[in-house]
Amino acid sequence: MTVDTAIDLNELDLADPDIYTAPDSGLGVLHHLQEHQPMFWNKRSGGPSFWAFTKYADGVAVYLDKTNFTSERGMQVGQTESAARAAAGKMLIVTDGRHSQLRDVMNPALTPRVVRRLESAMRETVGGMLEENAAKDSFDFVDTVAGRLPLSVICELLGVPRADWDLMIQWTRTAFGSATSDDIISDAEKAEANANIFAYYADLLAERRRDLGDDVISVLIRGKIDGTPLTDEEILLNINGLITGGNETTRHASAGAVIALVENPDEWTRLRRDPSLIPTAVEEVLRWTAPSLNVMRTAIRDTKIGDQAIRAGERVSVWHPVVNRDEDAFPDARRFDVGRTPNRHLTFGLGKHLCIGAALARFELRVLLEELTARVSRMELTGPVKRLRSNLMWGVDRVPVHLELDHAGH
Repeated sequence: MTVDTAIDLNELDLADPDIYTAPDSGLGVLHHLQEHQPMFWNKRSGGPSFWAFTKYADGVAVYLDKTNFTSERGMQVGQTESAARAAAGKMLIVTDGRHSQLRDVMNPALTPRVVRRLESAMRETVGGMLEENAAKDSFDFVDTVAGRLPLSVICELLGVPRADWDLMIQWTRTAFGSATSDDIISDAEKAEANANIFAYYADLLAERRRDLGDDVISVLIRGKIDGTPLTDEEILLNINGLITGGNETTRHASAGAVIALVENPDEWTRLRRDPSLIPTAVEEVLRWTAPSLNVMRTAIRDTKIGDQAIRAGERVSVWHPVVNRDEDAFPDARRFDVGRTPNRHLTFGLGKHLCIGAALARFELRVLLEELTARVSRMELTGPVKRLRSNLMWGVDRVPVHLELDHAGH
């Protein structure tokens, strides 16, 4: 890959969402930093400046340093500090002190047993959508398959009635800026969608308080920290976190998996011929797609990452798409390899903030790859992929595809 040496680092702002709508999805810029300035001080006029780390080892160091950094002042560079402070100590991803206790409350809702219970519904969703759309000359894989799988799973987990599922995906895509790159979503529209989500789940929470079930909301209602039940605010904030992680990230990973397999036909053939590679293929999809664009921490005291001094109050960020492509950590890192092992990507984070939904996301991707390889003989893109305009999520808006079913196998 040729690195663009014309990049003006004095003008560069990695928080600019337009960077990630480029044909290379911003990787040229990120690789340039990795090769020339892997510890980059990103000066901003319209928001707080931050350090951007693009080397794997530095990302690991940030994740594992529980002493010098906090997540309670924001956990991504695209977030506002006021929003982070409002949720700090209450929402899992922006909580440090009570993190383990809050995680213990939520874990029973996401056990392997609970996840396996949803397997038949997952297969029915994926298989049904593949069979229904394969006859079409072209369809959008994002809305039709990649979006439906995680949405159905998270709605099942939260006990959302099926009639409301389409409403949920519409609100979440707007709230997190995941609309098409042609349609820039205003702050007012995002705020309205977030308000709608909170209002909906506040009503659902009130229903569950009157009549408990076995869904995630009921688990959170029953949960206690130091003998004290969670407040409605704490429950609603963590529901919002599950929606983001359970819907948005898996959707982009699923769509990215199809792009990667279409663009690497030898790997697609390899995977179809040897389904035993699916577990390693899932990890490679996660490394390659890295849906959470960046993670941020704030230094609470003067410290260092490698040789770089970090002052108290400064923000540091780790950029997942490029740390997952660091040649020092992943041999032949810019090649998609369904058999890659070991594969210690940072897509789910590391340490105590390891994504609580990691097992669920892996299971969904496994089901997707199993259904694709078993049912589909050929995949092709039928038009340009549209990248997501976001500085939070690294993904795609639209993936037009044509699929041919493997009738011999079914």
